[in-house]
Amino acid sequence: MKKDIHPDYHFIDVKLLSGDVVKMRSTYGEENATLTLDIDPSAHPAWTGGNQRLMDTGGRVTRFKKKFEGFGF
Repeated sequence: MKKDIHPDYHFIDVKLLSGDVVKMRSTYGEENATLTLDIDPSAHPAWTGGNQRLMDTGGRVTRFKKKFEGFGF
């Protein structure tokens, strides 16, 4: 591995929406810098499974179901 071409990898504090602070290693900022998240795993629907709904834009899902209704979908 070449020397002096890689970013410094150090510990930072990551502040979650709940107010919890987690210590992680990162190349972000300086040693002991604080990174405040706008979206985190404790609140975002992609990780919590909330707000899952099927959007039928322009009837595409309905047309698909009608086209393949004989296949048991």
